[in-house]
This record gives sequence, structure tokens and C-alpha cells, in this order.
Amino acid sequence: MVRGMALRIVTVDAFADTPFSGNPAAVCVLPEARDEQWMQLVAREMNLSETAFLRRDEGGYLLRWFTPAVEVDLCGHATLASAHVLWEDKHAPEGEEIRFYTKSGLLTAAREGHHIVLDFPATMPSACEAPEGMVAALGLAEGAVRAVGRSKFDYLVEVGSEAEVRSLKPDFGWLRRLGARGVMVTAEGEGQWDVVSRFFAPGRGSTKIR
Repeated sequence: MVRGMALRIVTVDAFADTPFSGNPAAVCVLPEARDEQWMQLVAREMNLSETAFLRRDEGGYLLRWFTPAVEVDLCGHATLASAHVLWEDKHAPEGEEIRFYTKSGLLTAAREGHHIVLDFPATMPSACEAPEGMVAALGLAEGAVRAVGRSKFDYLVEVGSEAEVRSLKPDFGWLRRLGARGVMVTAEGEGQWDVVSRFFAPGRGSTKIR
């Protein structure tokens, strides 16, 4: 409850075309400002990789993202889920571009047919050496790694097959001490998928993104 009013929180499976698949995020459209501690407690109770909080402001929406442990500066799938909820629950007109004011600047979402198109800042990785112990912590053999990069937020590790990505069993304790937001492991897809990837961020309270 928010001061006598029922608070609606919606769970959205992003990147999915069937129920109970994809990447879930919780979305909460706030009628008034709430403090960070309250939002963090709600995110911890939702226990999803991200909970998004929105509030109408200046022709758009203030948007913040919380894992069960911390606030993060940028999250794609929870922004996608937020746009979906704003349109589906009639907070925003059907054809209107949605503007999000965030810690990473202005983000936008627009509909193109049945698709939602997001305009996000690019955080391109630069080639680097893998930190000592990271490859083993991911459960990979040294020869399995094709390339390693580092962006503003994360490490990106390319491996040779979809099977290797799907079979990863990381050492979350080691990754928690890495000093980056997270580690993405990716490979060329097989069959219907162009790319497969998984993202691990135990230091930010999130190990479920994939």
C-alpha cells in the first residue's frame, strides 16, 4: 500500500513470446516519489534481476532500476518491460514515443509494428586480457575463449559454441569480487538464434539475466 492506495507491480517476461520464459523484470509506476530505501526493499522482495520504478515527470518518466541488492545505472530488459507496461496499462498513448530520464541520460522507446525499439547509449568494449582467474571462475577452459573485452560496466567473453554458453556454471563468489558490474559470455547461435549470451552480476545482486 502507498498511503492508503493499492500499489500495482507488474512482472514482464522480456525477450519472450511464451509465458514463463525470457528475462523477467518487475515494473512499478509510482503515483508519487518514494525514497531509495523503500525502492530497494521492494526490489529485494520481488527478487528478480531488476525492478523498475517509474514516475511521470516533464513529458516523460523518471526511471530507476534496482536489483535485490543495489541500484544500477542502466538496464535494457527492465526498460523494455517498462515501456510495455506504460502502453498496455494506458499510462502512455498507443503511438507516443516514451522518454525516460535516468542516471544514464535520456532513453527513448517507440513502437514499430509489434516491436519496441529502444534508443540506448552505446558502451562499446575494448579488447583486453582476461583478469587472472576469471576464465576458470566461469567454468571455461583457457582454449575455449576466443576474445575478451571490457566496457564501461562489464567484461565481454566470446566462446566458440552455444553449448558452452548454456553449460556455464560460474563461481559466483569469485565473480562477486571481480570489480566490474558483471560478465557477459556470448557465442554465435545455432538454429533459430543469431547470438546466445548470458550475463552474471553477483556483485550487484543479479545472476539470473540470460
